[in-house]
Amino acid sequence: MSHDYEDLGLVAGLEIHQQLDTETKLFCNCPTERREPEESVRSFTRYLHPTKSELGEIDEAALEESRVDREFEYLAFDTTCLVEEDDEPPHRLDEEAMETAMEIASLLDCEVVDQAQVMRKIVVDGSNTTGFQRSSLIATDGEIETDDGPVGIADMLLEEESAARIEETDAGVTYGLDRLGIPLVEIGTKPDIRSPEQAREAAERIGMLLRSTGKVKRGLGTIRQDVNVSIAEGARVEMKGVQSLDDIDDLVRNEVDRQVELLEIAEELQARDAAVADPRGVSEVFADTDSGVIAGAEAVTAVRLEGFDGLVGREIQPDRRLGTELSDHAKRHGAGGIFHTDELPAYGVTEAEVESLRDAVGADEEDAVALVAADSEVAEGAIEAVAERAEVAIEDVPEETRGANEDGTSRYLRPLPGAARMYPETDVPPVEPDLADVETPELLTEKVERYQAEYDLDAGLAEQVAYGRFMPTFEEAVARGIDPTTAAGTLESTVTELRRDDVPVGNLTEAHLLGVLELVEDGDLAKEGIGPVLTELAEDPTLSAEEGVEAAGLSGVDREAVREAVVEVVERNEAQVAEEGMGAFSGLMGEAMGALRGKADGEVVSEVLREEIGKRS
Repeated sequence: MSHDYEDLGLVAGLEIHQQLDTETKLFCNCPTERREPEESVRSFTRYLHPTKSELGEIDEAALEESRVDREFEYLAFDTTCLVEEDDEPPHRLDEEAMETAMEIASLLDCEVVDQAQVMRKIVVDGSNTTGFQRSSLIATDGEIETDDGPVGIADMLLEEESAARIEETDAGVTYGLDRLGIPLVEIGTKPDIRSPEQAREAAERIGMLLRSTGKVKRGLGTIRQDVNVSIAEGARVEMKGVQSLDDIDDLVRNEVDRQVELLEIAEELQARDAAVADPRGVSEVFADTDSGVIAGAEAVTAVRLEGFDGLVGREIQPDRRLGTELSDHAKRHGAGGIFHTDELPAYGVTEAEVESLRDAVGADEEDAVALVAADSEVAEGAIEAVAERAEVAIEDVPEETRGANEDGTSRYLRPLPGAARMYPETDVPPVEPDLADVETPELLTEKVERYQAEYDLDAGLAEQVAYGRFMPTFEEAVARGIDPTTAAGTLESTVTELRRDDVPVGNLTEAHLLGVLELVEDGDLAKEGIGPVLTELAEDPTLSAEEGVEAAGLSGVDREAVREAVVEVVERNEAQVAEEGMGAFSGLMGEAMGALRGKADGEVVSEVLREEIGKRS
């Protein structure tokens, strides 16, 4: 549906989380490279519980998280240290991370704080072994430009990344410690965004500024966007974990739709004088059921939703209904979901069982009934959560934290966190940022223009290089005197083609790439041999560029050897040369290059081939 966002009073803001590409982690000397779970050498488990803030308060979001009793397993690697395991105090805040953070602050036109104090932010979902995340305010009061006006930057923090979620089961969650502690910046905008399109543009602008430093990690999961959305009659909702910029505008649109629908549902429920009854057990109704899900459950609980008939099944986002919202809360307590009478009979539940269910809870035609089938303890906690969410539906839109789904919708995660989750970190001394040596880096938009003017790259290739992950490698290549066009084509085209052919290009280091490009520049490797040599290096990263040439069988040939190969091709196609003369060049060029298998430069082969054709025509 379409909306007038100004009339609705749409207000949105962004939180951008970007990992920094530093040598070591934020509070220890461990490397920041990611590892595969199968590389872990051991594991340990923990149970986490919320603690009171320095004011004696417990954060509501942390309290709800702790109600779900789960075991957390942590995979440790040969690089894992005692700081990451929370068996040793953190070290001083990493200087390289601080320097990069200040560069980013300058690009955002922010004011850097006089003193950076590290704080603890309570997190009890298991993603930190400590039960909290360390975070430090670095800068405030910045601004970026968008087509629809400026968007203020409220603050920028330097934080430690959480552990990577590997697997989740009913019993608990497994995390990998390779990601825990990687430095990241969190950039929060002011609530200046007024449309889905402006939200996406603001995120793209901030992303461009971050990449302009050349000091941020690239790839899936290295940057995450959280989006805060509210409308005038609705509530502030934080949507976490947006992986793609392409999803931001859809998420904002769908959240506005959701809040509009929930407000209309609340209005209708109030008109019906709706209420929520006390939950109760209804296992006896399904004693002989043919529904596989219910039959296999230890207990069935239900709640009468007075006046909710037809509204539980009402769509509020694409393929998500009010019943889906209730189900999200049940899932938080370990249930697989809920059934409700707006969708029954179905799933093996008969019409007779639906009638018996209504009778059991005293529901009439205007009422709906929601039920949970699970273990007794889970069923009891889940139906209570469903009842609580249903009561809120009668009143308004709840403030909450939601998770972004891949289809542009969102799901309930937990209540919004409050100030009670923050308190000072006493193990890390404050840092006074030194702005003396901070240089504002060249913007990527400026690089694109410079690459066109200085290196004669076309606009498309210049943009690919400037915004690509190999931009620093390209800069180093041209600084070493390597032909810019060759460097750009290799880094953006050749590597991409190899990736599509399932070559493990992730194994290629900057040393590999620069070594191969230098061999080409020095005439020791033909351009046509770049792909085969990079393939060898990707398959065996221990090789040097010279060894990769040997492994690919592309040791260079002298001019005489080129002539011998060309003469053989020309003589084999003597009739064609006699008939077409220089017109046969294109066809024979490909054959000659194939015969030389990339061992000779194309320009040399072309020159010799023209000479030999000229002799015979």
